[in-house]
Amino acid sequence: MAINSKERLNDTERCVDELIRRVGKNITLGLPLGLGKPIRFLNALYQRAKDDPEINLHIFTALSLLAPAGSSSLEKRFMGPFSERLYGGIPDLQYARDVSKNRLPPNVQVSEFFFKAGSYLNNRSQQRHYVSTNYTHAVRDLMDLGVNVVAQMVSPGELHDAPGMVSLSCNPDLTLDLLPLLREREAAGTPVAIVGEINRQLPWFGRDAAVAEDQFDMVFEHQATEYPLFSAPQMAISPEDHLIGFYASTLLKDGGTLQLGIGSLGAALVHSAILRHKNNDAWRAVFDYLKVAENFPLAEKEGGTGPFEKGLYGCSEMMVDGFLYLMEAGILRREVHDHADLQTLINNGEIHEQISLVTLDVLRREGLIDSPMRARDVAWLTRYGILREAVEFKGGRLRIGEHSLDANLDDAGAREAIGALALGERLTGGVAMHGGFYVGPQQFYQSLRELSDEDRDRICMTSVNFINHLYDHRFGNQRLKAAQRIHSRFINTAMMHTLSGAAVSDGLEDGRVISGVGGQYNFVAMAHELPGARSIIALRSIRKSQGAVVSNIVFNYGHCTIPRHLRDVVITEYGIADLRGQSDEQVYLRLIRIADSRFQQDLLKRAQKAGKVDAAFRLPASWLNNTPDAIAKLFSEAGGKDWFPAFPFGRDFTDQELVLGKALKRLKSETATRRGKLWTLLQAIRTKDEQGRYTELLQRMGLLQPSGLREKLDQRLVIHGLQLTENPSDTGNSKP
Repeated sequence: MAINSKERLNDTERCVDELIRRVGKNITLGLPLGLGKPIRFLNALYQRAKDDPEINLHIFTALSLLAPAGSSSLEKRFMGPFSERLYGGIPDLQYARDVSKNRLPPNVQVSEFFFKAGSYLNNRSQQRHYVSTNYTHAVRDLMDLGVNVVAQMVSPGELHDAPGMVSLSCNPDLTLDLLPLLREREAAGTPVAIVGEINRQLPWFGRDAAVAEDQFDMVFEHQATEYPLFSAPQMAISPEDHLIGFYASTLLKDGGTLQLGIGSLGAALVHSAILRHKNNDAWRAVFDYLKVAENFPLAEKEGGTGPFEKGLYGCSEMMVDGFLYLMEAGILRREVHDHADLQTLINNGEIHEQISLVTLDVLRREGLIDSPMRARDVAWLTRYGILREAVEFKGGRLRIGEHSLDANLDDAGAREAIGALALGERLTGGVAMHGGFYVGPQQFYQSLRELSDEDRDRICMTSVNFINHLYDHRFGNQRLKAAQRIHSRFINTAMMHTLSGAAVSDGLEDGRVISGVGGQYNFVAMAHELPGARSIIALRSIRKSQGAVVSNIVFNYGHCTIPRHLRDVVITEYGIADLRGQSDEQVYLRLIRIADSRFQQDLLKRAQKAGKVDAAFRLPASWLNNTPDAIAKLFSEAGGKDWFPAFPFGRDFTDQELVLGKALKRLKSETATRRGKLWTLLQAIRTKDEQGRYTELLQRMGLLQPSGLREKLDQRLVIHGLQLTENPSDTGNSKP
């Protein structure tokens, strides 16, 4: 029996029955990236597919998030209580759990276009089914795959004075473009189903993200089983990451535009931007200590050193929690408007936020309004707050309350009356942040739920196809986007960078996928299209591999994400390389300059052997101080420890977990090779905690009173790891 399309269902099994009734048992299911997956409905559908081999279920999505469990016995002991604390109230995404354990039934396939970084590196099934595509092409690819079902978690409108509406909230990114295409497919004779799952924990966003509930064929609602949102915990920002973020903050231009990704490098930039704005003296002290103006003139040419008087506008596929911190700090406040001519006048300083009669004169001069004003002029002016909302156009005159005003801007008396009675105070309806999706810490979600109506309305969650490129879209054409996105800084991360200028961000040269392209290529390409825009690739200069330190700036590599012809700005903890429009020799040298000094000579030698750098060139002495010791000196001499904390925006880990995490990370590094593993085991066997200094930490790991050989060895390993990483104040006896 068919259901009423406006009826909310409280039974997931009934939802699955209705879905199969509508589309049959061949289901190609499109799901939102990350947070917006409707877990209760999905688990019921997946279980039905497991029980019924006649169902053919193909899931196409990205970022299927799971609570971390750990792989080794020590990691499981460490992650168990942490995961229970953060994720214990969230149902497991069953298809994703089975994917991770390689136990999908043969009638179910999962294809993702973006993995959580490194999560499926050794999962052959997911490596085979990975779809390499730009984020902006995902809708096209879904339609080509024959998607006939879309399902998404939504926020209910009745709690926000929007009856009959739901908010796509965390994931309008693809859904806004998929919905009309699916209806076209349905009109052409192909059955489709669009499923919503209500969750009141999901913050409400209006504007583009609010859609009519009757666009969904079925909506599941069962308030008693609603669950918290899946969170991404705050990670520690290392001194090296802080320096990368600091250098990036020197390139931000006041009055400009910012795109940013998740992770400690993005958080480091946000922290340094706030420091620049709120404690400029401290920021300038670091700027001068690093001799940024002297060593990297791009900062003064393209960036700035003062507070953000005009503010920034955020336009980013992912709205990370950092954007909210920037808004709270008064930095993310440059509002853009959805009219290209108006926005251009604002950019040129001819129209200001505060409204006056001059505003009307400029608009008339540009032909945007007439005099006498007509009905369409009044409607347009009230939309942007230039005229008060109460102003009406009746009988060729402006009416406001009991007053009737002449609409002729050439009449002195009319102008005086309009200025006194009809003009608004400031431009309204502007947007300070356009985002496509969001994922973040629980604190971030709570802050979003608690936003004032005014601040919430300054955020527009929208289509990723509007955000990620300049092509015309129903939410705005190329001219509008160019007017809004002045002085854009598109900041993304990479794993490696070749001396020729190619960035390696998503995979390895053996073909295995680490994450995905996502929107990185789009933003890099857009930086080359927009006047005044710059693409900034941030990466750490080194990493540890198999127990050895290796350079992330390499001579060449057998895979790239961003090709060399799109090279622009690269930042490491050792500085800024301005590559755009430079000769190959300059590109090679500028990248060598910001590489770790342990690898500079070898990189130079290879560049010279390839004929890319003059054989007579020698590394200047000023380049040779790119060392961890130099970073440590900066943090001791320039107040780095005071101004650059590891967790500037709070943390989810307890004090004990931070100490244990550091020890386990050190153990993992020490045991990366077979020789290192044997040596660590020998050292651990001899280790004891005779003074009971690690009692609380061992208790946290469940190893205070070990039983059996495995537990006793794990205890010794933990003690050994703690001894490797401890310092006088880090005994593990502090309370969480």
